[in-house]
Amino acid sequence: QVQLVESGGGLVQAGSSLRLSCAASGRTFSNYVMGWFRQAPGKEREFVAAMGWIGASTAYADSVKGRFTISRDNAKNTLYLQMNSLKPEDTAVYYCAADSTTSWVVRKKGSQYDYWGQGTQVTVSS
Repeated sequence: QVQLVESGGGLVQAGSSLRLSCAASGRTFSNYVMGWFRQAPGKEREFVAAMGWIGASTAYADSVKGRFTISRDNAKNTLYLQMNSLKPEDTAVYYCAADSTTSWVVRKKGSQYDYWGQGTQVTVSS
């Protein structure tokens, strides 16, 4: 089992920055592909970013490319999402997820991830 706990969300103004963290415990965090997803009210959950175990493989949604950066510290069992130039449309609950079936293949479908955190709310005001 893997337990994931997100933190770092909050209410900010457009143009601001936030850094989300996801603390992992349980099985070997460094072996897994880790990702961030988000879900806005009334919308489906969507992929944000994901990273392989040593960071060589990463993927971003087009909507966040150039503004968000995913990173991980395997020694601390922590995944991060640095979010810059935030926009009101970034408002959502952000979820951390782990794909325990692979260390390398970065996937964008939520159904391919088998562990999820409880989410952290990010609200961006205009």
